[in-house]
Amino acid sequence: MARAMVLLSVVLVSLLVNQGRASENQRLFNNAVIRVQHLHQLAAKMINDFEDNLLPEERRQLSKIFPLSFCNSDSIEAPTGKDETQKSSMLKLLRISFRLIESWEFPSQTLSGTVSNSLTVGNPNQITEKLADLKVGISVLIKGCLDGQPNMDDNDSLPLPFEDFYLTMGESSFRESFRLLACFKKDMHKVETYLRVANCRRSLDSNCTL
Repeated sequence: MARAMVLLSVVLVSLLVNQGRASENQRLFNNAVIRVQHLHQLAAKMINDFEDNLLPEERRQLSKIFPLSFCNSDSIEAPTGKDETQKSSMLKLLRISFRLIESWEFPSQTLSGTVSNSLTVGNPNQITEKLADLKVGISVLIKGCLDGQPNMDDNDSLPLPFEDFYLTMGESSFRESFRLLACFKKDMHKVETYLRVANCRRSLDSNCTL
Protein backbone atom coordinates (compact mmCIF):
# COMPACT_ATOMS: atom_id res chain seq x y z
CA MET A 1 0.00 0.00 0.00
CA ALA A 2 2.79 2.37 0.95
CA ARG A 3 4.60 1.50 -2.26
CA ALA A 4 1.49 2.29 -4.31
CA MET A 5 1.13 5.63 -2.57
CA VAL A 6 4.75 6.52 -3.38
CA LEU A 7 4.27 5.61 -7.04
CA LEU A 8 1.07 7.65 -7.16
CA SER A 9 2.88 10.63 -5.63
CA VAL A 10 5.66 10.36 -8.21
CA VAL A 11 3.14 10.26 -11.05
CA LEU A 12 1.27 13.28 -9.69
CA VAL A 13 4.48 15.27 -9.27
CA SER A 14 5.52 14.37 -12.81
CA LEU A 15 2.16 15.52 -14.17
CA LEU A 16 2.38 18.80 -12.28
CA VAL A 17 5.91 19.42 -13.55
CA ASN A 18 4.88 18.71 -17.14
CA GLN A 19 1.86 20.99 -16.80
CA GLY A 20 4.10 23.71 -15.40
CA ARG A 21 6.50 23.37 -18.32
CA ALA A 22 3.66 23.47 -20.83
CA SER A 23 2.23 26.58 -19.17
CA GLU A 24 5.63 28.31 -19.17
CA ASN A 25 6.21 27.35 -22.80
CA GLN A 26 2.85 28.80 -23.77
CA ARG A 27 3.68 32.00 -21.89
CA LEU A 28 6.97 32.29 -23.79
CA PHE A 29 5.23 31.74 -27.12
CA ASN A 30 2.59 34.34 -26.31
CA ASN A 31 5.26 36.85 -25.30
CA ALA A 32 7.26 36.21 -28.49
CA VAL A 33 4.18 36.71 -30.69
CA ILE A 34 3.25 39.91 -28.86
CA ARG A 35 6.80 41.27 -29.18
CA VAL A 36 7.08 40.63 -32.91
CA GLN A 37 3.55 41.98 -33.45
CA HIS A 38 4.67 45.23 -31.84
CA LEU A 39 7.79 45.36 -34.03
CA HIS A 40 5.73 44.70 -37.15
CA GLN A 41 3.26 47.45 -36.22
CA LEU A 42 6.13 49.82 -35.44
CA ALA A 43 7.72 49.05 -38.82
CA ALA A 44 4.44 49.76 -40.60
CA LYS A 45 4.05 53.09 -38.80
CA MET A 46 7.64 54.11 -39.53
CA ILE A 47 7.38 53.43 -43.24
CA ASN A 48 4.00 55.20 -43.48
CA ASP A 49 5.38 58.25 -41.68
CA PHE A 50 8.48 58.17 -43.89
CA GLU A 51 6.37 58.15 -47.07
CA ASP A 52 4.19 61.00 -45.77
CA ASN A 53 7.31 63.20 -45.50
CA LEU A 54 8.46 62.61 -49.09
CA LEU A 55 8.21 65.06 -51.97
CA PRO A 56 6.15 64.02 -55.05
CA GLU A 57 9.27 63.35 -57.12
CA GLU A 58 10.73 61.19 -54.37
CA ARG A 59 7.51 59.18 -54.24
CA ARG A 60 7.78 58.51 -57.97
CA GLN A 61 11.34 57.29 -57.55
CA LEU A 62 10.31 54.94 -54.76
CA SER A 63 7.80 53.24 -57.03
CA LYS A 64 10.81 51.90 -58.94
CA ILE A 65 12.16 50.12 -55.85
CA PHE A 66 9.10 47.94 -55.30
CA PRO A 67 8.69 45.03 -55.38
CA LEU A 68 11.65 44.48 -53.09
CA SER A 69 14.21 42.08 -54.51
CA PHE A 70 17.27 42.82 -52.36
CA CYS A 71 16.88 42.47 -48.61
CA ASN A 72 19.44 41.45 -46.04
CA SER A 73 17.39 38.33 -45.29
CA ASP A 74 17.24 37.02 -48.85
CA SER A 75 20.18 34.69 -48.17
CA ILE A 76 18.27 33.00 -45.32
CA GLU A 77 16.43 29.91 -46.51
CA ALA A 78 12.76 30.26 -45.59
CA PRO A 79 9.32 29.05 -46.75
CA THR A 80 8.29 30.77 -49.97
CA GLY A 81 4.54 30.66 -49.53
CA LYS A 82 1.60 29.83 -47.27
CA ASP A 83 1.53 26.11 -48.12
CA GLU A 84 5.24 25.64 -47.44
CA THR A 85 4.97 27.60 -44.20
CA GLN A 86 2.06 25.50 -42.97
CA LYS A 87 3.92 22.27 -43.77
CA SER A 88 7.07 23.38 -41.89
CA SER A 89 7.79 21.95 -38.45
CA MET A 90 7.66 24.06 -35.32
CA LEU A 91 11.43 23.73 -34.85
CA LYS A 92 12.17 24.81 -38.43
CA LEU A 93 9.97 27.89 -38.11
CA LEU A 94 11.59 28.84 -34.81
CA ARG A 95 15.08 28.49 -36.29
CA ILE A 96 14.20 30.61 -39.32
CA SER A 97 12.64 33.24 -37.06
CA PHE A 98 15.82 33.28 -34.96
CA ARG A 99 17.97 33.80 -38.06
CA LEU A 100 15.75 36.60 -39.36
CA ILE A 101 15.87 38.45 -36.05
CA GLU A 102 19.62 37.86 -35.80
CA SER A 103 20.14 39.30 -39.29
CA TRP A 104 18.77 42.65 -38.04
CA GLU A 105 21.08 43.04 -35.05
CA PHE A 106 23.47 45.36 -36.88
CA PRO A 107 21.09 46.98 -39.44
CA SER A 108 18.66 47.87 -36.64
CA GLN A 109 21.24 50.28 -35.24
CA THR A 110 21.22 52.13 -38.56
CA LEU A 111 17.44 51.84 -38.64
CA SER A 112 17.12 53.46 -35.23
CA GLY A 113 19.41 56.28 -36.31
CA THR A 114 17.58 56.80 -39.59
CA VAL A 115 14.19 56.88 -37.91
CA SER A 116 15.23 59.04 -35.00
CA ASN A 117 16.46 61.72 -37.39
CA SER A 118 13.08 62.16 -39.08
CA LEU A 119 10.40 60.45 -37.00
CA THR A 120 9.31 60.25 -33.40
CA VAL A 121 9.61 56.68 -32.08
CA GLY A 122 10.79 57.24 -28.51
CA ASN A 123 14.16 55.83 -27.47
CA PRO A 124 16.31 55.55 -30.65
CA ASN A 125 17.71 52.25 -29.36
CA GLN A 126 14.33 50.66 -28.62
CA ILE A 127 14.23 48.65 -31.86
CA THR A 128 17.62 47.04 -31.25
CA GLU A 129 16.67 46.29 -27.65
CA LYS A 130 13.33 44.75 -28.62
CA LEU A 131 15.02 42.60 -31.26
CA ALA A 132 17.57 41.40 -28.69
CA ASP A 133 14.80 40.49 -26.23
CA LEU A 134 12.88 38.62 -28.94
CA LYS A 135 16.02 36.76 -30.02
CA VAL A 136 16.56 35.52 -26.44
CA GLY A 137 12.93 34.42 -26.19
CA ILE A 138 13.07 32.46 -29.46
CA SER A 139 16.36 30.87 -28.38
CA VAL A 140 14.67 29.59 -25.20
CA LEU A 141 11.79 28.20 -27.27
CA ILE A 142 14.24 26.38 -29.56
CA LYS A 143 16.01 24.81 -26.58
CA GLY A 144 12.67 23.71 -25.17
CA CYS A 145 11.74 22.19 -28.51
CA LEU A 146 15.04 20.29 -28.68
CA ASP A 147 14.43 18.97 -25.12
CA GLY A 148 18.11 18.41 -24.39
CA GLN A 149 19.01 17.11 -27.85
CA PRO A 150 21.98 18.71 -29.66
CA ASN A 151 21.18 21.46 -32.14
CA MET A 152 21.98 19.99 -35.55
CA ASP A 153 20.91 22.98 -37.61
CA ASP A 154 23.57 23.57 -40.24
CA ASN A 155 22.38 27.17 -40.74
CA ASP A 156 23.62 28.06 -37.25
CA SER A 157 27.20 27.87 -38.53
CA LEU A 158 26.58 30.06 -41.57
CA PRO A 159 27.90 33.62 -41.48
CA LEU A 160 25.32 36.37 -41.19
CA PRO A 161 24.56 38.46 -44.26
CA PHE A 162 26.81 41.47 -44.79
CA GLU A 163 26.46 43.83 -41.85
CA ASP A 164 26.67 46.90 -44.06
CA PHE A 165 24.36 45.51 -46.77
CA TYR A 166 21.94 48.44 -46.64
CA LEU A 167 24.77 50.95 -46.62
CA THR A 168 26.50 49.69 -49.76
CA MET A 169 23.64 49.71 -52.26
CA GLY A 170 24.91 52.90 -53.88
CA GLU A 171 21.48 54.52 -53.58
CA SER A 172 20.43 58.00 -52.58
CA SER A 173 19.82 58.59 -48.90
CA PHE A 174 16.03 58.51 -49.03
CA ARG A 175 15.98 55.39 -51.25
CA GLU A 176 18.44 53.69 -48.91
CA SER A 177 16.29 54.63 -45.90
CA PHE A 178 13.13 53.41 -47.60
CA ARG A 179 14.68 50.06 -48.51
CA LEU A 180 15.86 49.64 -44.93
CA LEU A 181 12.39 50.36 -43.52
CA ALA A 182 10.58 48.25 -46.11
CA CYS A 183 12.84 45.25 -45.58
CA PHE A 184 12.45 45.55 -41.82
CA LYS A 185 8.65 45.54 -42.17
CA LYS A 186 8.83 42.58 -44.57
CA ASP A 187 10.98 40.50 -42.21
CA MET A 188 8.95 41.29 -39.10
CA HIS A 189 5.85 40.17 -40.99
CA LYS A 190 7.63 36.91 -41.80
CA VAL A 191 8.64 36.30 -38.19
CA GLU A 192 5.15 37.10 -36.93
CA THR A 193 3.69 34.58 -39.39
CA TYR A 194 6.24 31.87 -38.54
CA LEU A 195 5.77 32.27 -34.78
CA ARG A 196 1.99 32.11 -35.10
CA VAL A 197 2.18 28.90 -37.12
CA ALA A 198 4.83 27.43 -34.79
CA ASN A 199 2.57 28.12 -31.83
CA CYS A 200 -0.24 26.36 -33.68
CA ARG A 201 2.09 23.41 -34.39
CA ARG A 202 2.70 23.17 -30.65
CA SER A 203 -1.01 22.58 -30.07
CA LEU A 204 -0.99 19.80 -32.69
CA ASP A 205 -3.78 21.61 -34.52
CA SER A 206 -3.90 20.40 -38.11
CA ASN A 207 -5.76 23.54 -39.18
CA CYS A 208 -2.98 26.12 -38.82
CA THR A 209 -4.38 28.45 -41.46
CA LEU A 210 -2.77 31.79 -42.32
